[in-house]
Amino acid sequence: MSHAPSNTLGVEPAQAGSTRSLFDYEVRRDGRVVATLQGRHSAAGTTVETEVFPITSAPGEPGRTRPFTFDSIEHARRFADEALVALEYLNCTIT
Repeated sequence: MSHAPSNTLGVEPAQAGSTRSLFDYEVRRDGRVVATLQGRHSAAGTTVETEVFPITSAPGEPGRTRPFTFDSIEHARRFADEALVALEYLNCTIT
């Protein structure tokens, strides 16, 4: 998995009040969505929003959400990359 881990990808600094999308991943296992990861950058910082759908939950039931905040885009990307690699080892498909 190769995702560039720095903000040298042409990501401009976010202006006050604006939010820029960094990445958006959907994680599936056996065809079922088990998690999503969305990276967002704003003047307030960088956040990776996660939503996890437990295997025991009914289809269509909302997942458990949690934001993770980071000091830099690079740290957020590293967090997401490591999570995605771990999920791939668990036989998940990343899109």
